[in-house]
Amino acid sequence: MTVVTVGVHIVDILARPVDHIPQGQDTVLVDQIRLTAAGAAAGTAVDLVKLGNDVVTMGAIGDDELGDFLLMILAKRGVDTSRLVRRTGEQTAASILPIRPDGGRPSFHVPGANLSVTYADLDPDLLRTARGIHLGGMDVTFGLGDPAFFALLDEARSSGAIVTMDLLSEMPDLLGMARAFLPHVDYVLPNESQALHMTGAADVETAARTLLADGPRGVVVTLGAAGSMLVTAAGTEHVPALKTDVSDTTGCGDAYCAGFLTALLHDQDVPAAARWGTAAAARVATGLGSDAGLTDLPSTLSLLA
Repeated sequence: MTVVTVGVHIVDILARPVDHIPQGQDTVLVDQIRLTAAGAAAGTAVDLVKLGNDVVTMGAIGDDELGDFLLMILAKRGVDTSRLVRRTGEQTAASILPIRPDGGRPSFHVPGANLSVTYADLDPDLLRTARGIHLGGMDVTFGLGDPAFFALLDEARSSGAIVTMDLLSEMPDLLGMARAFLPHVDYVLPNESQALHMTGAADVETAARTLLADGPRGVVVTLGAAGSMLVTAAGTEHVPALKTDVSDTTGCGDAYCAGFLTALLHDQDVPAAARWGTAAAARVATGLGSDAGLTDLPSTLSLLA
């Protein structure tokens, strides 16, 4: 079953543990530094492959060395990168993440070529035949808010594709614009802060119900250590997080999306999909980077036994 991820592609440079930024030119020794393929499209693509899916990813990267690395690591992880567009003279998006001892992840970020993605960069024929489509970071890929793309998503859904959407920023204006996608997706998966910023609501459940009224089949709000909240026309359900030794929370949302969509593609119901997402996120939290700790579907589902 082919799954297509569309949107944000980032190179993450992570160091752990970092409890302060040194003064002047001082050096602080850390335990680990990694470079990973990340972002709401690229990171989710890697996790989807690990969970047994055939994945093609679409978006834009620069023609720089970071872009070379991103193509290499995605291909090494089994993601089809043949539809990624390279922008001459632009930088590939990248983040530097000094991971705190408690797993927290402040970041330094350059958005790079992600800001230039448009409908013209996509492969409509492949999207029409996909079994699943994951939109990653539609709040920062402004050019995809195109009526032609909305029509294509509706066409894909009418042919049986499942469309999910995740977000990237914490900026109310950008998140508000992303609401235009909601009539054209099946499930949207914001975190708590994003749900509140998108709607201006005072609490998470009100925010989720506001987003549900925009047209998706369901809203799944991830709540970190508190688990996640699933809101559909059938009601509200809280799915608790799984206890795990947290090393780094980078990419947990991407892993949740990958587990959630994988479950739906295996004909699981929506509450079960939320549990699959929870298990995938728990695996990723155990290591450094957006793909750490996640190896395959059976070991991931073993957490739910």
